[in-house]
Amino acid sequence: MANNIFRERGVGESKRHTAMIMVDGAAAMEFPNPFGEVGNSLSDSDLRETAYVIFVGAGRSSGGKPLTYISQSEKTERASSFSGAPPSLQRSLTSTAASKVKKALGLNSSSKRGAAKESSAAQAKSKKPVTVGELMRLQMRVSEQTDSRIRRGLLRIAAGQLGRRIESIVLPLELLQQFKSSDFPKQPEYEAWQKRNLKVLEAGLVLHPYLPLDKTDTASQRLRQIIRGALEKPIETGKNSESMQVLRNAVMSLACRSFDGHASETCHWADGSPLNLRIYQMLLEACFDINDETSIIEEVDDVLELIKKTWVILGMNQMLHNLCFAWVLFHRYIATSQVENDLLFAVNNLLMEVEKDAKATKDPVYLKALSSTLSSILGWAEKRLLTYHDTFCNGDIDLMQIVVSLGVTAAKILVEDISHEYRRKRKEVDVARDRVDTYIRSSLRAAFAQRMEKVDSMRQLSKNRKNSLPVLSILAQDISELAFNEKGMFSPILKKWHPHAAGVAVATLHACYGNELKQFVSSISELTPDALQVLKSADKLEKDLVLIAVADSVESEDGGKSIIQAMPPYEAEAVVAKLVKSWIRTRLDILKEWVDRNLQQEVWNPQANKERFAPSAVEVLRIIDETVEAFFLLPIQIHPVLLPDLLTGLDRCLQQYISKAKSGCGTRSTFIPTLPALTRCSTGSKFGAFKKKEKPHIAQRRKAQVGTTNGDGSFAIPQLCVRINTLQHIRKELQVLEKRIVTHLRNCESTHVEDNADGLGKRFELSAAACLEGIQQLCEATAYKVIFRDLSHVFWDGLYVGEVSSSRIEPLLQELEQILEIVSTTVHDRVRTRVITDIMRASFDGFLLVLLAGGPSRAFTLQDSEIIEEDFKFLMELFWANGDGLPTELIDKHSTIVKSILLLFRSDTESLIGRFRSVSLETYGSSAKSRLPLPPTSGQWNPTEPNTVLRVLCYRHDDMAAKFLKKNYNLPKKL
Repeated sequence: MANNIFRERGVGESKRHTAMIMVDGAAAMEFPNPFGEVGNSLSDSDLRETAYVIFVGAGRSSGGKPLTYISQSEKTERASSFSGAPPSLQRSLTSTAASKVKKALGLNSSSKRGAAKESSAAQAKSKKPVTVGELMRLQMRVSEQTDSRIRRGLLRIAAGQLGRRIESIVLPLELLQQFKSSDFPKQPEYEAWQKRNLKVLEAGLVLHPYLPLDKTDTASQRLRQIIRGALEKPIETGKNSESMQVLRNAVMSLACRSFDGHASETCHWADGSPLNLRIYQMLLEACFDINDETSIIEEVDDVLELIKKTWVILGMNQMLHNLCFAWVLFHRYIATSQVENDLLFAVNNLLMEVEKDAKATKDPVYLKALSSTLSSILGWAEKRLLTYHDTFCNGDIDLMQIVVSLGVTAAKILVEDISHEYRRKRKEVDVARDRVDTYIRSSLRAAFAQRMEKVDSMRQLSKNRKNSLPVLSILAQDISELAFNEKGMFSPILKKWHPHAAGVAVATLHACYGNELKQFVSSISELTPDALQVLKSADKLEKDLVLIAVADSVESEDGGKSIIQAMPPYEAEAVVAKLVKSWIRTRLDILKEWVDRNLQQEVWNPQANKERFAPSAVEVLRIIDETVEAFFLLPIQIHPVLLPDLLTGLDRCLQQYISKAKSGCGTRSTFIPTLPALTRCSTGSKFGAFKKKEKPHIAQRRKAQVGTTNGDGSFAIPQLCVRINTLQHIRKELQVLEKRIVTHLRNCESTHVEDNADGLGKRFELSAAACLEGIQQLCEATAYKVIFRDLSHVFWDGLYVGEVSSSRIEPLLQELEQILEIVSTTVHDRVRTRVITDIMRASFDGFLLVLLAGGPSRAFTLQDSEIIEEDFKFLMELFWANGDGLPTELIDKHSTIVKSILLLFRSDTESLIGRFRSVSLETYGSSAKSRLPLPPTSGQWNPTEPNTVLRVLCYRHDDMAAKFLKKNYNLPKKL
């Protein structure tokens, strides 16, 4: 019955084991075998049977007596046995002491296995093993029939090759010659058995040989041909068989090779990698109880003692054993749904030994297997550790410690003992710390992302709710809770490998939240209650995180400076300041744009409002006032700190407006005509042909100027007056605005108030200075425009042209009076006197220009001086206006120079020439005695200045003056 059961299951697999593979196959498939594939269709069943053959053969060779096979009938309890078998195989199971192997691996004696046995006692009783050898057969799921055949074959081999050690025998080759098809129940079973042995030979001698094959090796080619033929038709294996002899020659030629070229006493047929590791893996898997796949059998010490006897055949050693056993334990943990944490603990303990081994060898075969095995283990561990918040909780926190140790140890071996790069940078790398640092940062980033998703879903639900907390405030609370949970649960474990585990954790959370906060801040254009709430929550979170970091760094060398430096502060107040500055910039940009657009449309209409200033200025001041009010309504506590930024920007905007308001209006020099060159008067009739030739031209020009007083569009006199009023209005409103700002500041709850209030008087410096300068420029430009452009037809082009008596000042006074009336009714009271004073000054300058630089169309006799003085008196009286105009003192002050020069016109020519010589000597010294130099025109008229006196002579109509000018300067009579 037992034989049938094992035969039906093909390779002796229990139903329980088959079910386990089906259930957890996906988990096991996640890890390809790190030792590599054998590659010629050898299944796990084939490798397991091969492993059992080697196990039994190695056990046989260690005994003191030759083995004798005895067949027993079914009435005996055991299916087969060896009388005279080695003591190790025949050791009684009842004598097994407490396992030293389990103790070394940190495994407890299994109570599960005992329970499992009791529950299935009825089935197990009839086949309970009583020796280690029998136990191994059951553990490797080898049927009694197969076991009987193997032992029978080994006895025959031993009988035929007495005295030969097992390592000098190629077992598959010898077994092929021991059995015929008649030794098997069915022909297909024999053929399958033969093919398996041939494939094992191919794998061990051709695919994975102990020594690399020469490409020209004929034995390997012959062996391949034999195996290919045998796959199609079974080969004859009798003693006298030619095919068997060819096979033997090829196999022994390959198996007995050595590094020095001489024939080796040891046959290398199963010690090439990865074949040897895969076979050995099958032996080690027998250490697990077939009735409880998560438990190692209690007899593991005896089993391993026998398994190690296979080392001589498989080319194994303690280092390879440790590595292989670590993988078997780890793979079993994965394949059994990761329920038995003791297995992982055992793997971790074994890796401690592997770490020592790795430092002691440079064997490339070992290092390759080591690298592949540890990479698989590390990959599994890191998959869990990189998101350890999802993997572990309070209930399995001890497991986390094992997994971290496993991952760190694997990483250290890979880096420190395998990596060539590490050897060059040995002092710079702390592998354990670096890996744990990565786990902390990765897992906390993942945990943060999960909480972000949670908060986002809450955001959607709370869209229509009133008074709900902003999502980033909720997130800040969640992150604070996560940080304290990290500190209490995970950091104590991770601190074993990273001294600042908690510090790294909070620094990571600080950075994650900081990124969200940064995005939030960049998405808002102005401060709102929500924004303030978020910044307040961020500040509280930051304090919590810094507290944890500082506590974690108490014992560190730098006192936690490195961690704190990795947490650049959120600086909530700085964020508020930045937002307010952005708000200020936006308002200022709008204001600048508004100034440009509205000034282009401004026509400076004096009828636009009762106050006769520009509507655009009213709007500019209104916007500035609203901006200041809005600034002080912002829900912040740093108004005094940021006020200078606002006022400086407003000041510049206002300065821009003022600058454009006066641009294009001209200055004094814009309107003063170019002075003609000096000439002398003709000695004939007073004007000769001049009257006939020049008068029509003058009349034409005079006609052309009529009606231009109110012309020139936005630069006409009324419009210029509106510009002046506008700047005056801005000056007045600035003073009001400054007082209002001081009041706002006093109502602020801030420590910065006093400093800012004291300096407020300087806040609109640019605008205030620009207003004063602009008013001065506009008043002067208006005055000189009136005299030299608007009234040029009656002043510059008409006054005293030809006969003085017939071209007097009356027409000028009439038109000038009209303009003064317009100015008086248009200009604001505060600047009226200034504007009219500038017009008076301009008219006085124009009067002197007519007399001293009027060109060849003008000439004055001594007798004309009375008319000129009378006309100037009329001009002064116009501005006095019977006491309603300018003050007498002001008129006298500005008329002094004109009056002093008019005295020159009253002097005779001889006196003038004498005066000219005198002032020239005073100016130029003794050089003027021999020859009088021609004085340059300074434009600063004065009776003591040579050029002024000379010009009076140039316009004196008499022979003495003409001859003096002809003799000394050869001046022409006309241009």
